[in-house]
Amino acid sequence: MGLVKWRIAGSTRENGLETHLPRYHADLGGTRHVFDDLRALLAAASPARSGDMLAGVGAQSAEERVAARFALADLPLAAFLNEVVIPYEKDEVTRLIVDNHAASVFSAISHLTVGGFREWLLSNAVGGAEIAAIAGAITPEMAAAVSKLMRNQDLIAVARKIEVITRFRNTIGLTGRLSVRLQPNHPTDDPAGIAASILDGLLMGSGDAVIGINPATDDADTTATLLELIDEIRLSCAIPTQSCVLAHVTTTLELVRRGAPVDLCFQSIAGTQAGNRGFGIDLALLREACDATQSLQRGTVGQNVMYFETGQGSCLSANAHHEVDQQTLETRAYAVARAFDPLLVNSVVGFIGPEYLFDGKQIARAALEDHFCGKLLGLPMGVDICYTNHAEADGDDSDTILTLLGVAGVSFIIGVPGADDIMLNYQSTSFHDALYIREVLGRRPAPEFEAWLENIGLSDQGRIADHLPPALIADHIPLLRDARG
Repeated sequence: MGLVKWRIAGSTRENGLETHLPRYHADLGGTRHVFDDLRALLAAASPARSGDMLAGVGAQSAEERVAARFALADLPLAAFLNEVVIPYEKDEVTRLIVDNHAASVFSAISHLTVGGFREWLLSNAVGGAEIAAIAGAITPEMAAAVSKLMRNQDLIAVARKIEVITRFRNTIGLTGRLSVRLQPNHPTDDPAGIAASILDGLLMGSGDAVIGINPATDDADTTATLLELIDEIRLSCAIPTQSCVLAHVTTTLELVRRGAPVDLCFQSIAGTQAGNRGFGIDLALLREACDATQSLQRGTVGQNVMYFETGQGSCLSANAHHEVDQQTLETRAYAVARAFDPLLVNSVVGFIGPEYLFDGKQIARAALEDHFCGKLLGLPMGVDICYTNHAEADGDDSDTILTLLGVAGVSFIIGVPGADDIMLNYQSTSFHDALYIREVLGRRPAPEFEAWLENIGLSDQGRIADHLPPALIADHIPLLRDARG
């Protein structure tokens, strides 16, 4: 196997952190593999993926990848508190991670190496409560590091232990539950088309996570119209769910000031300050939006109001990756998310394209990593199981990933009519897919939403009934007719 070592090589310190970074090495088969710093070590230890090759940071051979994993496995977790992958003084996400580290509970795992942390997480003696108790002590880089040592089954076995519960008008994330975002996108934001898709999803038991529309434009008036449409449908049938039009956070802020029916505030986020700048945001703006949305007090069972989306490769696509591998950067985005106690977080895992995740195998691995790392850090993780039409993936890959994530205890998935998003032009999962995974794994909707389905006669013994509830149809036909104008 060879000798595996890590050592500090002549470092200086600034702001309490290493600025001249360590060197790591592992000897395999008579060859010494050297990794100049933690950033290089993490990148080389990552499973192969096209984005890291595009960035020039991935391992150059399978042997180098194995060597990096040996070196990483022997690295003490405490080393991550002395070294950062992006300088503290140059990146507000790094400052967020360092300044908010829960040092008081780190003692529970401070004696472990990364490899030892993996064994601790997998131990039958460690359950979800024990993992949740130290979530604040786990930095994103620690989570990313341990995930790189895990097989797919390890990622599933640990993630399914962890229960992350959030609330707004219903309760999301309970064990044995699987929620669905009803995504009724339309290429022209046509209210009639959107209303028809909403009705379609409700009739198949989707929508308990959120009824969430990606608008074709970021126009405030259009966004307000769509929010009012969802709110009318929700109120007319007393549906215990929440709405969101996934406009830019600045648009949502404007609509809060206008008095529009804003339930959740959405924003795409990244794992670096420069990546977030590419989205037109910073942490201060997110805090302002979170506070403004919470001030509306529209929740009934809770006030988790933020909805974040992420995706491996977003920093690289903005040239904001600092030569850090895409999975570590993705996990750093989760540090941004957890600072705002969100209702929902999901990785839109295959959306950016094959330049970052080439095929179904790479998408599946990324989906399990993202879900595992998010839950390890205490987030209510969902996954948009998706791919673009130029990726080496198909519906069978989606079925496989959906099943794996269902076993892993994913909090929510996406429901799109026919699994084909005609506005964003990508392939996701359908309302029927959600019915499949709930059926085969015995998962149920959020409890408040499930009770509503039963009350209107749409659910029978936990299953969607064969007949359509006349009351629901009667209530919504006028809405559809009115939407057509």
